[in-house]
Amino acid sequence: MPAFPDRALALVLLLAALLLAGRGWLADHPQHNPYAPLDLSHPRGWATAGKLDALRGDPAACQAVLAASGVAFAPLEPAGEGECRRDDRLRLTGPLLAPGAPEMTCATAAGLLLWLRHDLQPAAQARFDQEIATIEQLGTYSCRRLYGASEGAWSEHATGNAIDVAGFVLADGQRISLLRDWDGDGAEAAFLRDARDGACDSFGTVLSPDYNAAHADHFHLDQGRSPRFPVCR
Repeated sequence: MPAFPDRALALVLLLAALLLAGRGWLADHPQHNPYAPLDLSHPRGWATAGKLDALRGDPAACQAVLAASGVAFAPLEPAGEGECRRDDRLRLTGPLLAPGAPEMTCATAAGLLLWLRHDLQPAAQARFDQEIATIEQLGTYSCRRLYGASEGAWSEHATGNAIDVAGFVLADGQRISLLRDWDGDGAEAAFLRDARDGACDSFGTVLSPDYNAAHADHFHLDQGRSPRFPVCR
């Protein structure tokens, strides 16, 4: 008798076994599963950027991610008018940022926390053997056009969809400043480049002192474009 039916059955069984194994592997590695909810405590995976992208248009789902990830935040009511209308507003209420509790979009907050947990803290441990205690920020919401111009495209800051970061304070009080340390040749400069490169996996746009003189003293980080296809300079 022909062996084809037996071979076909064996192939079907093999494919079923591979499917079950794949489903089990994805269950153990949800960061690679596009259908698993984003958890900011999970390491980055193949699906992380897509999940971040989805949060940009769904504030309720984004806030659910923050809550499930143990992030302290306070949702805010919509505010503003025209190009500066902000339907997606919250404040991070922990001690992380200085000045504290700026308002921002939820997607920006999610990117910030992902960056802190999976890039900034590991880089600080590797370079300085200690954690970051504070991220020094220059602002999130500002109802203005790009570079404060009187015409042209509106800044992502106009809706709180961006944050400017000027420096970091380590647990022992050491301060790392972009303006002072970016062009150095020590651990501080190396850390800042680690920070910039890591941010490119958490935000749609990352602009550093390498971009232009206007960013000599800060990183500009925003979620105006998809984190799946970031601009990182």
